[in-house]
Amino acid sequence: MEVLAEMNLDGMLEYVLGVAGAVLGLGLVIFLHELGHFAVAKWCNVYVERFSIGFGPIILSWKWGETEYALSAIPFGGYVKMLGQDDADPSQMTNEEIAADPRSYIAKNVWQRMAIISAGVTMNVITAVIFYAIAFGIGTESVPAVVGTIRPGMPAWVAGLQRGDQITELNGRDIANYQDLQLNVSVSSGAVELKGYHNDGTELQVLIEPSTAGTRPQIGVIPSNSLQLIESHHGLESPVEAGTAASSAKPPFSWGDTVKAVNGTPVAAFAEFQDLLAKSGSEGATVTVNRLGSTDDVEISVGADHFHTLGLRLDAGPITAIQDGSPAARAGLQVGDKLAKVNGRGIGLDLDPLKLPNELSALQGQEVELVFIRQNPTGGREELTAKLTPEARPPWLEYPQAEGEPMTVASIGAAMHIVPFVLQVDPESPAAQAGIQHNSEIQKVELLLPEGVTKDGLGDAPVSISLYDKNDPAKSNNWTYAFWKMQEAPERAVRLTVMEKDLKGPKVVDLKTTADSTWLLPTNGMIFQILRQEEKADSAPQAVEMAWNRSRSTIVSIYLTLRSLVTQRLSYKELHGPLGIAQAAFESSRMGIVPLLFFLGFLSLNLAVLNFLPIPVLDGGHMVFLIWEAVTRKRPSEKVFIGAQFVGMAFLLGLMALVLALDLSRLL
Repeated sequence: MEVLAEMNLDGMLEYVLGVAGAVLGLGLVIFLHELGHFAVAKWCNVYVERFSIGFGPIILSWKWGETEYALSAIPFGGYVKMLGQDDADPSQMTNEEIAADPRSYIAKNVWQRMAIISAGVTMNVITAVIFYAIAFGIGTESVPAVVGTIRPGMPAWVAGLQRGDQITELNGRDIANYQDLQLNVSVSSGAVELKGYHNDGTELQVLIEPSTAGTRPQIGVIPSNSLQLIESHHGLESPVEAGTAASSAKPPFSWGDTVKAVNGTPVAAFAEFQDLLAKSGSEGATVTVNRLGSTDDVEISVGADHFHTLGLRLDAGPITAIQDGSPAARAGLQVGDKLAKVNGRGIGLDLDPLKLPNELSALQGQEVELVFIRQNPTGGREELTAKLTPEARPPWLEYPQAEGEPMTVASIGAAMHIVPFVLQVDPESPAAQAGIQHNSEIQKVELLLPEGVTKDGLGDAPVSISLYDKNDPAKSNNWTYAFWKMQEAPERAVRLTVMEKDLKGPKVVDLKTTADSTWLLPTNGMIFQILRQEEKADSAPQAVEMAWNRSRSTIVSIYLTLRSLVTQRLSYKELHGPLGIAQAAFESSRMGIVPLLFFLGFLSLNLAVLNFLPIPVLDGGHMVFLIWEAVTRKRPSEKVFIGAQFVGMAFLLGLMALVLALDLSRLL
């Protein structure tokens, strides 16, 4: 009970500190913005009536000198109310009586008013650089832009990016980490040119057209793991997945072990570890690790892992993507072709299509004859033959990360779906024992936790994957994803919803996967931490330089994001409102002072850019009127002022309603 109370107390303290850090941080950003306006207004001898953090009804106020300082009810901003400048009463801007007061805002010359209006934005940029500089001075970790997994069939896969590739530039802009890469792709307006280095040190340069199928452009790369196993349990009982070869290793793996070698060959990167493990074959491997907190190396014997199957042989779908420069591309294969035979063996009956990646990888360096079916433009179908030589690339290291992603045949550079239609059921298999018949259709897959197990690598809830939806035919492309999930959690029970030809409705069957000793899985169940790099300045000038570079890059990215929203290349669903900002601030605060400083720097720059957009009510809108006045030497009329203010206010209220609705939809 004492331990439980201590854990609850620690969790409550962490929560309270997170809330306090978020509130103080957001308040500080707002305060500094308004302080910029306030300080320059005072410097220009303008009478400031009120300095408020928040909008709406005043909760707390006090008077110091001639200015009232207030905390208001709505905490999503603030304002400095000056004599002759009040967004709630735009008529003051053209009031001749107020203009006659030498301390009014409108009595000042254009350049002074420009200085006052731009001071908030300027302060935000300065403070962002300070936030970033402090963070870089303390030091932080980020995820480097090193490719760990390429999502099957996505643009990066088609372009030929490989595991272990490091991206250093995108369209001529430096890429400091994976977040930079992801953000710059998201706000791109067309094809992106990536530069960097392959795992072997050779230069990388490739042009990729991002996919715009989702809410934002993406190329489909996942960051690399490190060579260190996870250090803390995160609710798991072991740093390896239950039911895998790693769970039976001798001696067992420990939290935080770092891989140094495989079968005596030193390992420097995760991609190398994957390749060496895949080459070790059925003999298993000896993995040398350095134990956390020790200088001693430990040699661990790990057996070979095997695919877990149900004994179903399904149909192969058409090719969905072909890798540039691959054997499939050189042989003339096209998207839409359906592979029918490999060296005379029929795919589907003689050869399980799920084993095709392994079969062709085993034939690397040898000429292979492929028979495929191609749809003619006239509507007919023809059987064609192609000869190609598979490359030495391990199978199944490019696995689906999300529903709808295809299976890749890495050695020839082709991707294809597996159709959930049963062509054959292997005798004595789990599927045969469950009574599943050939010519039946799998409509749904559920992966259920075994009795007594509260959590595994897939979490603490059943995994449900639909394979049939009359309103969404793409659901039928989910079998490869479901099959890979079975490999990630081989101890889970499988529940299938099956439609058989002689039944009026679907039936549900429960079964358990079984290991296929002839089918090697190129992973072994070790759970690694994501790869991280240190970003720390060696001196104060370097911290400022790094902070300025980060600020400049962030400002460019914000403007590119706005452009992508206007052109609809980036969906409005990616927007976050006050609730989303507050949640992000809370999570950053819980992670520590450095993540909070980076978030506040990013928020300050967003506030600077958005406030300076040419929208009436915002600082940028006021600046447009001031530029007009500087050029024409006369102020816009009261009618123009009032009309513009109401239009701007309506736009901002509409935008606020939209982002609040998006925030609530994510929370509910």
